[in-house]
Amino acid sequence: MSMQEYIEEAEQALLHTYNRYQIVLDKGRDVYLYDTDGIKYLDFVSGIGVFALGYGNKAYNDALKAQIDKLIHTSNYYYNLPAIQAAKKLKDVSGMDRVFFTNSGAEAIEGAIKAARKYAYLKDGTTDHEIIAMNHSFHGRTFGALSVTGNPKYREPFEPMIGNVRFADLNDLESVRSQITDKTCAILLEPVQGEGGIVPARPEFLKGVKALCQEKGILLILDEIQCGMGRTGYMFAWQRCGVKPDIMTTAKALGCGVPVGAFLMTEEVARNSLEAGDHGTTYGGNPLACAAIEKVLDLFEENHIIENVREVAPYLEQRLDQLKDRYGCILERRGTGLMQGLVFDGPVREVIERALENGLILINAGPNIIRFLPPLIISKANIDEMIEILESCIEPSETE
Repeated sequence: MSMQEYIEEAEQALLHTYNRYQIVLDKGRDVYLYDTDGIKYLDFVSGIGVFALGYGNKAYNDALKAQIDKLIHTSNYYYNLPAIQAAKKLKDVSGMDRVFFTNSGAEAIEGAIKAARKYAYLKDGTTDHEIIAMNHSFHGRTFGALSVTGNPKYREPFEPMIGNVRFADLNDLESVRSQITDKTCAILLEPVQGEGGIVPARPEFLKGVKALCQEKGILLILDEIQCGMGRTGYMFAWQRCGVKPDIMTTAKALGCGVPVGAFLMTEEVARNSLEAGDHGTTYGGNPLACAAIEKVLDLFEENHIIENVREVAPYLEQRLDQLKDRYGCILERRGTGLMQGLVFDGPVREVIERALENGLILINAGPNIIRFLPPLIISKANIDEMIEILESCIEPSETE
């Protein structure tokens, strides 16, 4: 079959909830993807921040193959070794105390919300507690996650949501303070907003929110699903300024391709929130998924992934800043680590499509922002290659 025939078949079978780019990807190697026609693409999306280790990592693949031959799944009514080992290693790198494995980031958010509400319920016996989330945030598509997503266009067609959610502005501490009531049980935010435009939370803002939480007896939930797992140059973005959450969510690069997420909490929250029967999942924490987590965490250390991010991220920032200075249509470069965005003065869809035609995979974050989420193994040479292609895709008329 031709690639076009594959696309036509997909359009007849798949629910049209994505406006997909017109290629069919077939395989990957290192930081490159290949379509069914054998055309090579430099990947600066990494499955939306998932494939931190790049494609075709032999040690990772071998670990999964070995686990498949042993045990893929068993019920959570029993223990399994990969889950025990993955939980310990995840605790070690996060500094958190308890782990619940999920199948996705959205499920991790659902669990975090439940834990926060149960914690508050056990304190005062009422069920009308409120959560403060941030405007322009994104936490997932399930009802609980959607309810705390700060973009009305995602929520409105599916209302009513779960309720008792208030929204404040990222990096505006007074905005957060003004939303606090005696019913507030948690404040939820992304240390770096992803879908909302690659906007980092300022350290003083995070510290201020943490102080408010401690003062008012409110839980701090940090969503590290996209910005975590080394992408900012720290295993988790909050570690950059030392603002430890009470509950944390993670996913995406946690499994580097195997669908898996987790929510973690302190011992204090764990002892006073969810208990047996309160939460569960059939596939969460199964041996295959946890074998992936365990190997990913090992390879992060063995291959010095975070050190590579710290080395190449300043170079990516430098090259993107040069591009911004050269083209009047680029208004701003923002982000941190290998989570960067270029803000244009208009829609970026055509630029992304031209890049794809020239062998570069990019993605947007809103209509006018190109988002850069490459595998964490990229080199400066890969960055140069990306810049060369991207620059060729910006119309000459768009320069000053």
